[in-house]
Amino acid sequence: MNKNDHQGKIAIVTGGTGGIGMAIAARLSSEGARIILWDLDAARLNQVLAEHPDWRGSVVDVVNYDSVTRATSDAIDAFGRIDILVNSAGFSGANHRMEDYPLDLWDKVIAINLTSVFLTCRAVVPEMAKTGFGRVVNIASMAGKEGVPTVSCYSAAKAGVIAFTKAIAREYLDKDIRINSVAPSAVETELLKQMAPATLEMAKSKIPMGRFGRPEEIAAMISFLVSDECSFSTGAVFDLSGGRATY
Repeated sequence: MNKNDHQGKIAIVTGGTGGIGMAIAARLSSEGARIILWDLDAARLNQVLAEHPDWRGSVVDVVNYDSVTRATSDAIDAFGRIDILVNSAGFSGANHRMEDYPLDLWDKVIAINLTSVFLTCRAVVPEMAKTGFGRVVNIASMAGKEGVPTVSCYSAAKAGVIAFTKAIAREYLDKDIRINSVAPSAVETELLKQMAPATLEMAKSKIPMGRFGRPEEIAAMISFLVSDECSFSTGAVFDLSGGRATY
C-alpha cells in the first residue's frame, strides 16, 4: 500500500462510523492523522471510539448548523486548527418514480446529502483560511453525473455536491486550500443495502468491472486528495466507477 504523509494533521470525517467514513478514518489514521469523527449515531460512535481510543468524536447533526458550529469550535479548542474535512455522511432514501416521490423524503435526502456539505464547509473552511491550509473532499456519486431512475432526489443532491464543490473551490484559490469531490459508483456499504434489489442489479450491470467498489478504494483516493501533494487540483471530480464513467 502506498502511504501519504498526514503526520499530525487534524482530520474531520462526517458520517464517520459508516462503511466509507470508517475506511477513510482508518486510512488517514494509519498515515499519521489525528481523527475526529462526526456522526449522529451516538451508540455506534461510542463503540467505534472504544475500538480506536486515539480517535476523537462528537455526536453531530450535520443538517443542524448550531450542532456543526459547536463541533467545529470544540475541534479548534482541542487542536487549534482543522486541516482536513471529508464529507461522507449520506442517505439514499427509498426508490420512487418522480410523481410518487414523498415530499418529506425529498427534503430529508437533500438535507443529508447536500445541505450538510454546505453547512460543514461554511463552518470549517473559514477556519482553514485562518491558517492558510486545508484539504476538503466531498463525496458525491456517479448518480450525480448521470442521473439514476427512481432515485431522482439522491441524483439531484449529489449533482449539487459536485457543483457546490466546483464553486467554493474557486473562492479559496488564494489560500493553500484545495476542495475536490469524488464520484463513486455503487460501493459495498450499509447505504447500498437501502436500495431496492432491482436498482442494485441495474447499478452493477453498468459497471464494466462487474463488481461494486470497496470502501478501502475510496479511502485510497481520498488519502491523496487530502495530502500536501494534491496542490494543483481543486474543484475537480475524481471518478471511482470501475470503468463506468464516460466523462
